[in-house]
Amino acid sequence: MSYLQEAKVYFAACHQHPINQFLHHLTNVLAIAAVVFLFYDWRLTLICLVLTQVFAIGGHLIFEKNQPAFVKYPVWVTIPTSMQWSFERWFGLRQFWNYFKHKTVQRSL
Repeated sequence: MSYLQEAKVYFAACHQHPINQFLHHLTNVLAIAAVVFLFYDWRLTLICLVLTQVFAIGGHLIFEKNQPAFVKYPVWVTIPTSMQWSFERWFGLRQFWNYFKHKTVQRSL
C-alpha cells in the first residue's frame, strides 16, 4: 500500500461520525471558497480559512473524540486526501441520496 493510500485509509477511519463527516465536507467547500475569494477580498479568504479549522478541529473534539489526521500525516498529504474523500462522496450528498433512496425502497415494499 502506498503512502497516500495509507493516509486515505487512516483519514476515513478518523471520520466515522456523520456530523463530523458533514463538518469536514463543509470545511472542504469553505477551502474551495477561500481560493475563489482570494481573487475578490483577502478578508473573506481569511474568514473561510479560520472557519475551516474551527469546524474540522471542533468535529474531532466534540463528535469523533480523536485527533485530526494531520497529527499523523503532514498537511500536504491530508489536504489532498481530504479533498479526494469529499469529492468521492459528492461532498456528503451521496449519503443523503442513499438515505432517501433506501427509504423509498422500504415504502414500496
